[in-house]
Amino acid sequence: MLFAITGVSRGLGRAMAEGFAERDHTVVGCARSTEAISSLQSELGSPHRFDVVDVADANHVQRWAEQTLAESGPPDFLINCAAVMNENAPLWEMSEQDFSAIVDVNIKGVFHTIKHFVPAMKELGRGVIVNFSSYWGRSTSSDVAAYCSTKWAIEGLSRGLADDLPDGMASVAFNPGVIHTAMLQTCFGESAASYPGPDQWAKAAVPFILELSAANNGQSVTVPGY
Repeated sequence: MLFAITGVSRGLGRAMAEGFAERDHTVVGCARSTEAISSLQSELGSPHRFDVVDVADANHVQRWAEQTLAESGPPDFLINCAAVMNENAPLWEMSEQDFSAIVDVNIKGVFHTIKHFVPAMKELGRGVIVNFSSYWGRSTSSDVAAYCSTKWAIEGLSRGLADDLPDGMASVAFNPGVIHTAMLQTCFGESAASYPGPDQWAKAAVPFILELSAANNGQSVTVPGY
């Protein structure tokens, strides 16, 4: 199977890419970090391909999608993992620039990949779109209102998309759980280290994702145990 994954530069995205590749699936992925993309390409090699793409830039995503579709065809799984976190602060203390930046990646980035990949998936009548949500897409906490707003949006976007998809396809809002990543460290500080890391998480998450199918269309799911 072919997996197209955004945000593969580190953390959960990279752990997923490695996990799917280990199971003999083909992975194409993107992230903004040139160094991280080069590292992952060197690690996994062909037939996997990783490109430097800013998902907030519609033109970047369009070029990446066109290249992927031309070389590999439509993905069986489109996984929108790329996301950014706001610095801990009440919403009114955020700058307009910082608020726009989190919306551009966490919401618009998902829209851009859907716009440029899903029509080709729809032509084949199959494929699963996995949009990363969060516990903060279903609850709230202080100092993370901007992030919460984007993940609540992903829950609604995923369910709304599900209503538009034909039989044989699925759109899923995917809560990965609480994992020790750089993003969690931004919010939790040193206590983030008490949670499992991405590699351990992937041992549960990768097989769980592989089981997602058209039967899950419109669902909000959470990695078991996380």
